[in-house]
Amino acid sequence: MAKIPLPERGQPLDVTYIYSMVDAINSLSASIPSTTYKYLTLDIPGRPSETEKTSNAKIVLGYKQVTTTQTVKPGDTVSFDYDYADFKFPPIVTATPVNITGTVAGKNVSVVIDPPTTTKVTGLVRFYEGGDATVGVNLMIIGIPN
Repeated sequence: MAKIPLPERGQPLDVTYIYSMVDAINSLSASIPSTTYKYLTLDIPGRPSETEKTSNAKIVLGYKQVTTTQTVKPGDTVSFDYDYADFKFPPIVTATPVNITGTVAGKNVSVVIDPPTTTKVTGLVRFYEGGDATVGVNLMIIGIPN
């Protein structure tokens, strides 16, 4: 965007100068998204609801390998943890299992996470079928940075 030169003291405001100002304002206006969703609300257990500008949010997308061609039995659990940079307060974390090799044992699983902290989330993957499994966990972590 063009930078408008500051007027000299006593300089008359002519059409060229006003045109430059209007053109710069229009360029700035066009570069700002017109979305109505400019805020997010974080409703975290044990804390009052927080509303922040979306631009203030921090989003971490991560992946954690949990098992690698491991033979599991029904009822087995494997724990995992994932570290992330410091958040102002515990973020919202979503964990989704990924069946890497497509086996039946890797398909019939659930993921449970412990309450996240400002720097880490821990959890476990529970298997409901026996067999070989290579399973990972996709993580989506959303919060306000410290």
